[in-house]
Amino acid sequence: MATVYLDFEEPIAALHAQIAAAESSGAEENRIAELKQRLIDKQREIYEKLTVWQRIQVSRHPERPYTLFYIEQICSEFIELHGDRLYRDDKAIVGGLGCIDGKTYMIIGHQKGTTTQSRIERNFGMPNPEGYRKALRLMKLAEKFHKPIVTLIDTPGAYPGEEAERHGQGEAIARNLMQMTALKVPVLCIVIGEGASGGALGIGLGDRLLMLENTWYSVISPEACSSILWRTAEHKEKAAEALKPTAHDLYAMGIIDGIVPEPPGGAHANPAQMAATLKQVIVQHIGELEQIAPEERIQLRIKKFSSMGVFTTQAS
Repeated sequence: MATVYLDFEEPIAALHAQIAAAESSGAEENRIAELKQRLIDKQREIYEKLTVWQRIQVSRHPERPYTLFYIEQICSEFIELHGDRLYRDDKAIVGGLGCIDGKTYMIIGHQKGTTTQSRIERNFGMPNPEGYRKALRLMKLAEKFHKPIVTLIDTPGAYPGEEAERHGQGEAIARNLMQMTALKVPVLCIVIGEGASGGALGIGLGDRLLMLENTWYSVISPEACSSILWRTAEHKEKAAEALKPTAHDLYAMGIIDGIVPEPPGGAHANPAQMAATLKQVIVQHIGELEQIAPEERIQLRIKKFSSMGVFTTQAS
């Protein structure tokens, strides 16, 4: 499959082409090594100066790793669990028990699909109510057996279709928020791609919230915001700047607890390295959270989310 390049990645594409040509022509190793170093330098140069809209484009890159890729890379064993025990199995959310360095975790995340057919089957990562009910079932199972929970967030939003609304989309997300508040086991939430609206928040209420470097998390997408404010999606870049949805923006505002660095050129440029970094982050943060007593951890979790958006005024 041909590599996909975003419009601002043209210099990177040119260097990739030079490296491929040098390797096919049998060029000296020093020359190839020089080109590869130039590639890394160029990737760093471009990605250090990305605009908000460009970071959103990176978060949607079709070659960006999804939940199942990370699970395959970081888990020595994984048993996927299906269904909400009420209606059906929603493939837009996957979850199950995974073993990382001999320790068992409950890992739950959005899955967009990697081919046209799988994207349709997984509804492009937009869950129906059954997906959130499945996620909650797995969280309660993890609590029962004292297993820490890791959620990987990557969705353009909860599915807004009529059937989803008739099946209680809002209620399903609200119930997850209520139940996740009181879970007695550690809950680590990581945005690995898009984090749109309640679709993301439905599995995003935890003790710690992290974001990969080139991701976004907001109540609304820039396109939808532009359509509401200007009756057209053409102002999406302006909306993106105003929303401040990137990891750096949200960390500065105290909404998230940390930023996970991506390889030069983004997670899609080196998925294996990104997976290795993510594994280290999961082990570190869950290890730290397990040192806190459950009741204290719950109170800290409630305080964390209750304080968001709170402000004080001072009389002049």
